[in-house]
Amino acid sequence: MKFLATLLLLAVLIAAAAAALIYLPYGPTTETFVDIAPGTGTQAIAAQLEQAGVIRTQYAFDLLRAIKGRTLKAGEYRFDHAVPMTEVYARLVRGDVYTRALTIPEGFNIFDIAQAVEAAGLGSRSTFLAAARQYTELIAPWHQPGDPQPQSLEGYLFPDTYHFSRHTTPLQMLTAMVRRFRQASTQLGLTTDPARTVIMASLVEKEVSQDAERLLVAGVFVNRLAQRMPLATDPTVIYAALLENRWRGTIYASDLQSPSPYNTYRHPGLPPGPICNPGMAALRAAISPAKTDYLYFVSDAAGHSRFSSNLKEHAQQVQTYRQSQKQGR
Repeated sequence: MKFLATLLLLAVLIAAAAAALIYLPYGPTTETFVDIAPGTGTQAIAAQLEQAGVIRTQYAFDLLRAIKGRTLKAGEYRFDHAVPMTEVYARLVRGDVYTRALTIPEGFNIFDIAQAVEAAGLGSRSTFLAAARQYTELIAPWHQPGDPQPQSLEGYLFPDTYHFSRHTTPLQMLTAMVRRFRQASTQLGLTTDPARTVIMASLVEKEVSQDAERLLVAGVFVNRLAQRMPLATDPTVIYAALLENRWRGTIYASDLQSPSPYNTYRHPGLPPGPICNPGMAALRAAISPAKTDYLYFVSDAAGHSRFSSNLKEHAQQVQTYRQSQKQGR
């Protein structure tokens, strides 16, 4: 009888100790990351958590796994305060991994996005660029027979703030961005000649920052195209230089003479593809441009656009702009 009582007491003490290990809060007081690789076994996960100071002992975690079961998900987890082991376990079951914010402003091109991906610790710039050029099938729904073959996903990586884990692949990131473009295009009713519309929107996005002026700028481009006038827009020249890895931070005379099909000073019509990733306002302007007789526009000192219907008016606007620049120095 005494022996049984001793065994019972011992069992109670063991159970109490196990409960303390499992339910009493424990963990780091400063930000700690634990990166669990795909395919890692439960015992290895437990050892990793113990080594990082997230749990008291891996053996209690193994016990919890035996009681609760379920599959633990790989990924990078962030811990910054003490919690019961049950909460740590529940997070791994849910796959509550740490994500990094990736903000894509309107007008970012694939080179800008690739740099932002690298800066966010989500992968290398070169790997993302290679993927953006490889997986053009993602945008097949917006290209019709006769459209230029897309060389990348430029134009369809919708500006937004995304949250990705460090193990998110470039393809998964690109798919999420194209999915957001699909949502935006559906909302806007983008059905007629979508590839051409996206190209136009990318020009509008780069040329003007004032939403109220986007419709007029789109109208100018429509008028110039109708008269077979070169669009003569600087952002396309810059993009041509970026594609050829020769952009030097400013436009030189040699850039204006570039034979690139993106050089709208030399080649009439739209460039063969978008030059950036436009937002809602630019897409809306490209879908429904203003009906106007304007053929020219130039920025003023305040960053607004001044529109002209003929070359004489435009020359006067340019002269006014240059004088304001001189006075501001």
